[in-house]
Amino acid sequence: MGLGGAWDAEPYGPADIDAAQAVVEAALDSGITAFDHADIYRHGKSEAVFGEVLARDPGLRGRITIQTKCGIRLADGGLPGMYDLRGASITRRVEDSLARLRTDVIDVLLLHRPDPLADPDDIAAALTSLHRQGLVRHFGVSNMGAAQIAGLQARLDVPLIANQLEMSLHSRAWVEAGVLLNTPHAAGNGFPYGTLEHCRDHGVRLQAWGALAQGRFTGRQETAAEHATAALLVRLAEDKGTTPETVLLWWLMRHPAAIAPVIGTARPDRVRACRDAVLREPALSHEEWYELWVTARGIPLP
Repeated sequence: MGLGGAWDAEPYGPADIDAAQAVVEAALDSGITAFDHADIYRHGKSEAVFGEVLARDPGLRGRITIQTKCGIRLADGGLPGMYDLRGASITRRVEDSLARLRTDVIDVLLLHRPDPLADPDDIAAALTSLHRQGLVRHFGVSNMGAAQIAGLQARLDVPLIANQLEMSLHSRAWVEAGVLLNTPHAAGNGFPYGTLEHCRDHGVRLQAWGALAQGRFTGRQETAAEHATAALLVRLAEDKGTTPETVLLWWLMRHPAAIAPVIGTARPDRVRACRDAVLREPALSHEEWYELWVTARGIPLP
């Protein structure tokens, strides 16, 4: 999301392409070969500068996985921002993404947000057509609960392989939903209970957006709990010969749901700080995992 310059309609320039290339190279150097996009990022410029990077190195496309998302429309021409998962809109937006990315196929397409007005049969027909045409290899969703996934899957012959949710040591509703049951705090959690379990049982890979918690524990702490968690991350990182960013990702990856973190930074140095999350198994004990969780909560578990 950080590629392509400013969040406006101004065109990108050579410096934006160079910056995107530097991030891609840092990712590849760190063993990262999957790249997550969305058609709305920087008003399409994120996909476009990535396409420019691919054009500079024709052999790169065959070494990577490209995932993108559609379904959100930004505010435009006096209209508010909205969600749009009409079949024709999905098809049109995939075609636009293919053109910007300068590729003939999207490896994984995610539906970015649920659209309350969308007809699941219309969505399924569009996805089936895109798959049969060879324009999209695999499909998934983003920010959806178990019932929404099950309802769409019932209409599709191809499997939904991913669900991308906000998940981090800061955004903990996904893990706390299962332990706040039968407590006064359950109603305020907001995470659709049973979604993790559904995804695990049906082969839907969980992807965590916001995995680095927007730097709350590795550079811009504000609360007492964030300062305490940052200090704990530094200590654990020193003990294990790695970086705080890696330990932060290990906390997600240590969960038995096999969560795949999505690293949103556009800084090459911060991408490289996550290298051990790719190259090493999560080296957190049961006790260390809980220590990080409780410290970040700032209050004991119920």
